[in-house]
Amino acid sequence: MPGIVPAADARAEFDAICHRLADSDEIYHGRKPLLDAQKQLESGVSGADRVEIEITLGRELLKQGRALEAVELLTKARETAQGLIGTHAFLWAKATDNLALAHLRAAEDQNCVLRHTAASCIFPIAEEGVHLRPEHARRAGDLLIELIGKLNVSPRSMQAAWLLNISRMVAGDYPDGVPKDYRLPPSAFESDPSFPAWRDRAIALGVGAVDLAGGAVMDDFDGDGLLDLVTSTSDPCGTLKAFRNDGRGGFENVTEAWGLDSQLGGLNLTHADYDGDGKLDLFVLRGAWLHDHGRIRNSLLRNELDGPRGGFVDVSISSGLARTASPTQTAGWADYDGDGDLDVYVGNESDSTEPHPSRLYSNVGDGTFTEVGAAAGVTNDRFAKAVTWGDYDNDGDPDLFVSNIGPNRLYRNNADGTFTDVAESAGVVEPRGRSFTDWFFDYDNDGDLDLLVSDYGVAPALIAVHYYGRELPMGQPLLYRNDGGVFTEVSREMGIKQPALPMGANFGDLDNDGWLDFYLGTGDPEYETVFPNLMYRNQEGTRFVDVTSAGGFGHLQKGHGVAFGDLDNDGDQDLFHQVGGFYPGDVFSNALFENPGNDASWITLRLQGRKANRFGVGARIEVRVLGKVAGGKQASARTIHLLAGSGGSFGGSSMQQEIGLGQADRIEEIVVRWPGSATVQRFRDVQPNRVYDVVEGRDRLAAVELPRFSLASTSAQPTHEQH
Repeated sequence: MPGIVPAADARAEFDAICHRLADSDEIYHGRKPLLDAQKQLESGVSGADRVEIEITLGRELLKQGRALEAVELLTKARETAQGLIGTHAFLWAKATDNLALAHLRAAEDQNCVLRHTAASCIFPIAEEGVHLRPEHARRAGDLLIELIGKLNVSPRSMQAAWLLNISRMVAGDYPDGVPKDYRLPPSAFESDPSFPAWRDRAIALGVGAVDLAGGAVMDDFDGDGLLDLVTSTSDPCGTLKAFRNDGRGGFENVTEAWGLDSQLGGLNLTHADYDGDGKLDLFVLRGAWLHDHGRIRNSLLRNELDGPRGGFVDVSISSGLARTASPTQTAGWADYDGDGDLDVYVGNESDSTEPHPSRLYSNVGDGTFTEVGAAAGVTNDRFAKAVTWGDYDNDGDPDLFVSNIGPNRLYRNNADGTFTDVAESAGVVEPRGRSFTDWFFDYDNDGDLDLLVSDYGVAPALIAVHYYGRELPMGQPLLYRNDGGVFTEVSREMGIKQPALPMGANFGDLDNDGWLDFYLGTGDPEYETVFPNLMYRNQEGTRFVDVTSAGGFGHLQKGHGVAFGDLDNDGDQDLFHQVGGFYPGDVFSNALFENPGNDASWITLRLQGRKANRFGVGARIEVRVLGKVAGGKQASARTIHLLAGSGGSFGGSSMQQEIGLGQADRIEEIVVRWPGSATVQRFRDVQPNRVYDVVEGRDRLAAVELPRFSLASTSAQPTHEQH
């Protein structure tokens, strides 16, 4: 078919990009810096210059996944530096620092990657997470003790002390192996003790694939009523991966069967039904952080799982979404013009030397898109890191927020095909330095959309300072409360104080209480940036409480795509997390945290638009509930508010709206306000703890029976796909 990219052609195209980047000087994936350092070392250089080159080469070996070679070379560099006069102290510290990191990575490779357990790399380290081969972790700790003794008290020394504590934990030598002056205070482990523990079941369920940083989507792609999983990877030589929910407590790797083995790379991906056929499609985003090397096309993959091809088909060219290639990792879907189909905004990474304007693609309705970014006034012309749509001013059309390296944008929809940037007047330009993940949600259930924007500008060493009990005045995600169309930043007063460097992030309802919680996947590309991913529980809209340690969510590996959804149809949301770093050697396996359950009520709504877009993306849902209090008396009514969609900007949750109801025993009313069509539907006296189809224009909900099963009773054999 014209405009469709055959799988073989797509594979050849992306294979060529894989080889081009591998042979280049691109700082993350390219091997040229390593080869250059090797040539310098072979030139006969000696003394301090040789030590510098050995350290550089050791670091490059570590980036490329050759940790044991890095250990050998950096050991030699450290010994040489020790014998130098004058400059040896600085070089010795530098070599020691990098040697400790190489030992730590070797320890992870030999234990957490090759001998993965459910407790691997979960902070604080439990007995099950202690390394079976502790030699490298123990050596890393010894080196860090030496290094800290040579450093003045500083954020750098505190980061080394943090890594010392982690090294001793995984080696099984904690706390006695850490000198008291360097030991973490009790506050580093504090968490709400009433929150139940979740468990990582990814390996047992067959979805623990090892990969680099990438996106994650959880949804029902084959229409069988079960949520599947799809991931992407920043590895330009790695494929997308798909895992089909088998309905018996396990997953089947269907990457090849679904035609996704021809699609390589992609730091992020989103999902949406762009052509309104009732099947969810995929959009793969490529080139992020690579600057001019990142001129790689994105892929729009049409879902034809029920057709003769039996998989996803690359329609990037025929749709018009591949006519330009700019580095990006972010896109957001919405019906901005109210015509009933989904448009898409792609946030590109632009700077003064490499202009890459962001693009708004208007859906023509025949499977193609027209680019209208300049005419609409939304080119951004900044280094975009995340985008999200939401009707923040409640005027009936979606507005657009763009998170940037540089001041953020809030584009108000003028309802005439154009937008006006009102970020300054609305009060949401911060953080001006380096913003990252963002989303609209109604955290306080007051009927208007609030905004969360993560700060990516804090130095990693300062995060270590925070774990040692020194509260910092900056670096935490910013929570903007919507006060009638203008915003007030309330993060710290709401209990969000931890600087975190969030990359992947999303929100959901952990305990079905009807208040939205959120998870942050933390880190940056560097090996020394090893901090727990964070979970915040919403306490009835009045405060967010850290439940990271109590819930077992504190994964120490680099966190990226995050998706919430009810994988086993038992009424509560599970959590899938795509984990891995950006350098070729910083691989790790996915995590799938199973919800242990609760006694709260729930309801799941599967929207089906007729005039509005097919999955109701952008719909506003109100659920008015009544419950009992002590003595059996009827409690006062409360209303739960949701924005229909896939959640955050780095990870895609299920499009079915899974809504916790707390202790409600009666749903008094459900109101659905459909986007674009202005249809408003009301349903009264709805039975909770069921799944319903909500069809636009029909006056009754249709109860749906879905297969229920237990992830815990799976018969699937543990598998571990190696990178």
